[in-house]
Amino acid sequence: MNGARHETAGLAPRAGTPLIHMDKLRKVYRRKHQEFLAVSDVSMDVHAGDMVSLVGPSGCGKSTLLKILAGLHGHDGGTLRIGAPGAAFNPGRDVGMVFQQPVLLKWRTVLQNVLLPADILKLDRKAAAQRARELLEMVGLNGFADKMPYELSGGMQQRAAIARALLHDPKLVLMDEPFGALDALTREKMNLEMLRIWEETGKTFIVVTHSIQEAVFLGTHCAVLTAGPARMADFFPIDLPAPRRLHVKTSREFGDYVRRVYDLLGVE
Repeated sequence: MNGARHETAGLAPRAGTPLIHMDKLRKVYRRKHQEFLAVSDVSMDVHAGDMVSLVGPSGCGKSTLLKILAGLHGHDGGTLRIGAPGAAFNPGRDVGMVFQQPVLLKWRTVLQNVLLPADILKLDRKAAAQRARELLEMVGLNGFADKMPYELSGGMQQRAAIARALLHDPKLVLMDEPFGALDALTREKMNLEMLRIWEETGKTFIVVTHSIQEAVFLGTHCAVLTAGPARMADFFPIDLPAPRRLHVKTSREFGDYVRRVYDLLGVE
């Protein structure tokens, strides 16, 4: 990485129509005659196949932004477009969600948990079951389809949650601090697995994290949000060797990106 700064707020042009276009996005919560500005002035373009890391301090609106993208919340100002111009985008079918906790139903087997989107969306059961088994193999859970959630480690449960999020072949996968509850070593392994899954599926991922190192390691692009209300401090590409391995964290380039985020967040 050279020392030159990239354009802020995702305004540097890139080829092709973005999958997600945000311009000065704004969200206000209203409670008992009071207004709370949760998201202010967020602008970025996310292209198909990107892995975008969303990093910032607690309470800065990262999770709110994901909920807007998932169609769970509306926005109160600015522009948001998801999908190709003129093409319908259905959050229920086109978005997959992964949360900090795996949220597996304890009375269902791993396979039955992965099949939950098929039950909700009324997908063909036979085709969905075949895809679920393929996804379990892809995330490293081959042979665990008939296990119950309590028989899996935390990392394995999160792998099942990722498979579940991919079952209905979404265009966009949103992950809200997916590895925050894992121990440090398991988290490192899951970072590598996440990159492998992203490379194999070619999906568009947006990952919320509190870890600056994780944001740099995972992202093709990094969005840095300031303390609430969320304001875009910077949105820049991350150019590190691929495929990424843990030793890249010892490189000067990796350190430069990490320091850039620290500077944006005012951490000395």
